[in-house]
Amino acid sequence: MQGSVALAKRRALGFDAAAKSGRLKMALPIADRWFEHRSVGEGITLLWEPHVIPLMRCNIWHVRGRDRDLVIDTGMGVASLHDATRHLIDKPVLAVATHTHLDHIGGHHEFEETAVHASEVATLTEPEFELSLRNEVYFSAEGRRKLAEAGYTIPDGCMITAIPEAGYDPDRYRLKPARKVRPMEEGMRIDTGDRSFEILHLPGHSPGSMGLWEAETGTLFSGDALYDGPLLDQLEGCDIAAYIRTMERLRDLPVNVVHGGHDPSFGRARMIALIDDYLKSRGAA
Repeated sequence: MQGSVALAKRRALGFDAAAKSGRLKMALPIADRWFEHRSVGEGITLLWEPHVIPLMRCNIWHVRGRDRDLVIDTGMGVASLHDATRHLIDKPVLAVATHTHLDHIGGHHEFEETAVHASEVATLTEPEFELSLRNEVYFSAEGRRKLAEAGYTIPDGCMITAIPEAGYDPDRYRLKPARKVRPMEEGMRIDTGDRSFEILHLPGHSPGSMGLWEAETGTLFSGDALYDGPLLDQLEGCDIAAYIRTMERLRDLPVNVVHGGHDPSFGRARMIALIDDYLKSRGAA
């Protein structure tokens, strides 16, 4: 059985199963390295995949802890995130999924223990296994039109602009099931030994979207509930009414910094502006 939430983005954006005939006929260069990374301070490192198109290029966050580290979202899974983070990690790791759209969970299977909201566990344990990275397969013309209206241009060709190694076939892209999965609910905590994050259920973008909130520092890992770019609330599985409630809740949170699922991090003033713009766009301001 396939995880319905993992299918949401591709269905809503117009996946055309009939287009799967035919192989990818394009030459992609081999990347020197797949991941880039930089420290953002406070024991947090941002990793990203520069050879993935912007819509699907999620922020991958490594949080160093005393007793365990966190990896928050894991990208597309085109290349090994586990191998790319060997220089950062010297202790057990919990890989957290802020939600289970495929651009956030590709590497979760590489880690011994994972966590996700209880409503989206099945997508990690039973992901859809047959996918292609060709844009003409994954996105229909109508889906690309809708994304362009939202502010995302989908180029011709492929979701990746390079391949990680010789012989890699974008038509054989696969999601693999995660191993031990910890179901999370509102108010539960994730501890690293010296840091404690409260789980905030932030539905709207997906039923189980969640954030990690560290009240002591005012740090929020918000996933795709909030980031500094065009927010997507009309995918299959989205709920605009729930999204409005999530935004109203976040507006009252005493945030110092937001580390989103995409785009650069930002502070409280920018958070308020983004939230107010969203609420106004939905007639809720």
